[in-house]
Amino acid sequence: MMEKLEKNITLSRKITIKNLLGIHARPAAKIAEVVKKAKQDVWLSTLHNKVDAGSIIDILTLGGSMGTEILINVETPEDINILTELCDLFESKFGEEI
Repeated sequence: MMEKLEKNITLSRKITIKNLLGIHARPAAKIAEVVKKAKQDVWLSTLHNKVDAGSIIDILTLGGSMGTEILINVETPEDINILTELCDLFESKFGEEI
């Protein structure tokens, strides 16, 4: 019974988009590339939308401009490294100097 409960744990972190151009095609591709390594689904959500973080098109529909708060959810503790890597991407402004 305990094992079944552990599989339903959701891990999440709230992060703010810091790069001037927000989430456009290049950052969306970087996010999806990281998520490809996840064992289970990873989700990005704002106040109004929740999308599959493995889909570039879905990510672009978030309308993630600078200052938007994003909640990143992973569905298993095994993907904590994916959560950390995504947070690092957001913190680094996706490598953009602008």
